[in-house]
Amino acid sequence: MTQVSTEKLWLSGNEAIARGAWEAGVTVASGYPGTPSTEILENLVKYDQVYTEWAPNEKVALEVAIGASFAGARVLATMKHVGMNVAADPLFTASYTGGRGGLVIITADDPEMHSSQNEQDNRNYAFAAKLPMLEPSEPAEAVSMLQEAFALSEEFDAPVLFRTTTRVAHVKGMVPTGPRSTGQVEIKIKKMPAKFVMLPGNARMRRLEIEKRQAKLTEFAETYSGNRIEWGDKKRGIITGGISYLYVKEAFPDVSVLKLGMTWPLPEKMIKEFAAGVDELNIVEELDPFLETHIKAMGISCLGKEKIPAIGELNAFIVKKSLGGNIGEIFPPVNLPPRPPNMCAGCPHRGLFYSLSKQKLFVAGDIGCYTLGFLPPLSAMDACVCMGAGINMAHGMNKALGEEGLGKTIAVIGDSTFCHSGITGLVNTVYNKSYSTIIILDNRTTAMTGHQPNPASGATLMGEPASALDFTKLSRAIGVKHVTTVNPHDIGQCRKVIKEEVERPETSVIISQGPCVLLPAERKRQKIPFTTSIDKCTGCSMCVQLGCPAIRWYPISPEEAKKMGKKEKQKGYARISVEMCTGCGQCSQLCKFEAITTVEGQ
Repeated sequence: MTQVSTEKLWLSGNEAIARGAWEAGVTVASGYPGTPSTEILENLVKYDQVYTEWAPNEKVALEVAIGASFAGARVLATMKHVGMNVAADPLFTASYTGGRGGLVIITADDPEMHSSQNEQDNRNYAFAAKLPMLEPSEPAEAVSMLQEAFALSEEFDAPVLFRTTTRVAHVKGMVPTGPRSTGQVEIKIKKMPAKFVMLPGNARMRRLEIEKRQAKLTEFAETYSGNRIEWGDKKRGIITGGISYLYVKEAFPDVSVLKLGMTWPLPEKMIKEFAAGVDELNIVEELDPFLETHIKAMGISCLGKEKIPAIGELNAFIVKKSLGGNIGEIFPPVNLPPRPPNMCAGCPHRGLFYSLSKQKLFVAGDIGCYTLGFLPPLSAMDACVCMGAGINMAHGMNKALGEEGLGKTIAVIGDSTFCHSGITGLVNTVYNKSYSTIIILDNRTTAMTGHQPNPASGATLMGEPASALDFTKLSRAIGVKHVTTVNPHDIGQCRKVIKEEVERPETSVIISQGPCVLLPAERKRQKIPFTTSIDKCTGCSMCVQLGCPAIRWYPISPEEAKKMGKKEKQKGYARISVEMCTGCGQCSQLCKFEAITTVEGQ
């Protein structure tokens, strides 16, 4: 288990949050993996005295956390920003119920959309749900601030939102560590129906308590140590928080700064004091003008998004340039060579998407590694909105198209995503008599976020064996009559089954079953790579159409073709990297000239 000595450790923001949760005395933690929050639970599970789990989705994770809080435990729920949308239903009501043990909810936002489908600013959830929100700027602060968050939750009887961003989650820093807290609420069942049963009569009473709590929290914000004024040059003052605080300090080390560690509710008196002490007031924040809007509502004149971009991540260079500083003092961002995303060599999804690309279907997709099937040369995904949406979009299109849509649409969804929010979509599709065909891409793991187990994997986050969800039996129990399992590496079989199933006038399910090539068991499996016989290669480029990173195309001129003994019109040839090839054999099925064989067969 992780060392728990009281020393300084070199930790990322997520590792620091895990450490802070352990030090705060957390005993239960639940979440759903999603960048940039994933590593929190992956590190917290290494500590003793904490039960840690991956839930099927964020709503389930938060409801588990609420239940544990009702029992008196200190609880952590983790999710990325879009996961908060899934958990919004229990979140807003948990604001009414409060709890017994401290409940902290990590919301990890992703400015610049490094690995997300949108760029929402979850500070707005704190305002809408009337909940306190804390925002650390770096790993060391994350440890201390998280412990304050649990104390705050218990003192004010409210879940506390703890907002990080991609940069805070992944930056590294020296973190002072301490012992585990033992002073918290007694863990036991305590019936409190007036507080925990949100029927309208009880909810109306709790609604009044929320307003009282909000007033007390606003007073607390004025004295909270995470909110502080750092006086400097008073010609310009900057109000900021989170990672933006570090950008401001790097860009303008001498200006006056009001750092907000609690970004809701805001300390109005402190803000007015700071504003009165500077000649010009600027608000530096990533994404929405959240602070700017609420500060202007206080009647305070300030400059914000007129200067600071509202889209994407900030950095010290952008802040300096936006506020008219001497940018020569700061290094500009380096333009790195692009690294296009791609499925791994041997990925089982590649064969399946190649099969889809050869049929004229509208592919309603979902979020995971397989979303990369959208990219050329496969170009085999036509819609992707959010987790679980693919099944429902296909059903909706079919109802809109009527009989004309038969054989024209299909939905694809990963195994973890199906557990997350695809099951109800399948229930709806069957119940409402749709002719949709759904492909469940079962690669035995939650691959895109780093190979976390899920309810179909057969193991828990804590490494214990678990019941593995049987997609065939589940589909049949829901009412699907036609369930077929295919090997995604067998391109011929996939094309045949897909063609048959999309023509059915009722719901059908195809289970594409092939383990992720990066799973430990797959890495240990003996692989016989394929290679290309350049003499036999005609340059037809069929293998290249798979988009496999192990296959490289070498263009040649007519003169070079002649020297190689090939037809002058041949424009190039393909070569397989033996080092990268995993031996899946997809490319060999496409080569009509027997130019691709196993190394063993050479």
